[in-house]
Amino acid sequence: MALVLLPSSLRALFPGAPRKVTLEATTVGDLIDRLDERWPGMRDRVSDAGEIRQFVHVYVNGERATLATPIQEPATVHVIPAMAGG
Repeated sequence: MALVLLPSSLRALFPGAPRKVTLEATTVGDLIDRLDERWPGMRDRVSDAGEIRQFVHVYVNGERATLATPIQEPATVHVIPAMAGG
């Protein structure tokens, strides 16, 4: 099981998506698929063309992750969009 922390900017696009959700997954890609099953369209916001989007960062237990990164219990996964401003 992985504890997934979703940012408010992503939750705003998917009504009912909580700040924290616990999911079973073997890799980050698998985890994103599980998120997309619950909230269709979430995969497209986080990944594209088989990679995590350029302006999204995913961390598993504090380490930067790719879609192939394994998830071993216990795991905490942060999905963090890039911030910009001036």
